[in-house]
Amino acid sequence: MTNGPGPGRTFAVDVTAPGNPRHGFDVFRSGWEAQVGEAYPAPAFAPGSTGDFRISARAVKAHESVIADVHSESLIGTNEGVSPQRDDQVLMHVVRRHAWSFTRRRDGELTVAAGHFMLQRSGPPTFEVARHTSAKVLILPASALGPLTAERLITGSAASAEMRLLLAHVNLVGETVQDLTPAGAQAAQHALIELVKGVLRQQADGTEQRLGHALVRAAKDLADSRLTDPGLSPSVLARELSVSVRTLHRAFAAAEETVSGHIRRSRLERARLELLAPAGRPGISELAAHWQFADSSHFIRAFKSQYGLTPAEFARTSGGAEPGTG
Repeated sequence: MTNGPGPGRTFAVDVTAPGNPRHGFDVFRSGWEAQVGEAYPAPAFAPGSTGDFRISARAVKAHESVIADVHSESLIGTNEGVSPQRDDQVLMHVVRRHAWSFTRRRDGELTVAAGHFMLQRSGPPTFEVARHTSAKVLILPASALGPLTAERLITGSAASAEMRLLLAHVNLVGETVQDLTPAGAQAAQHALIELVKGVLRQQADGTEQRLGHALVRAAKDLADSRLTDPGLSPSVLARELSVSVRTLHRAFAAAEETVSGHIRRSRLERARLELLAPAGRPGISELAAHWQFADSSHFIRAFKSQYGLTPAEFARTSGGAEPGTG
């Protein structure tokens, strides 16, 4: 187990080594309370006589919410939720590898495969099985989500526009949480909760200013995965992310750039990297066509504007043969 200096914003623990399941959970819980704080308790877990508890986790805390990357070598037992003396919680599991099974008496068994999520409100005991499974787990205050969670297991695809927007914000919080002020951490949680509401309602309100950073991140990730698509445009990105084109442009303006500018710069950077290849270096016309520039002249002008050199000059300074023009 990795020990921190005391309750804070980060947590890391590893109890994947074979051993007594109850002891493994006790080590996990004590590490959680020492590093995250008793105000945000880990849900109680009962391995049972045939159960197992071998997991590792790395987590960050944003105000009253926790975001954890969890790897389960073997987890078999009952999640008993939080004690009645604690505030109610909502848990969201976004499964990334293999599957995580949940069984409740009135809901039956539900298996969540990779690429899907499950959201539950702590309450009825839930029997869980997860072997060689990786997941992103969110722990949120239930009061902030109101009646949207109800008392049921809620599942869906992690590929929806709403989930992509949520996960982009989750990643951004993980990267910046150590530098956030208390007010910033609270704002990050507010945005997190609004995005979860968007998932539950199957719509994300991108007009909220606090969601702007997450929207820009999600749009950039989506654009960067489609740079060779001739149809890539701000309207396509807005449609995929379920926001208006105006909302998308406003979010980028707040970040002091434009949607089209990001796409052009990203395409030029990919072309620049291809020019560094020691062998099989593509020609100028080929690069222009592949990265969706109107023609070679347009590509050369854009490249020189961004890097101060023409593609041929850049190739010469980086070593190797000059790219052909055909």
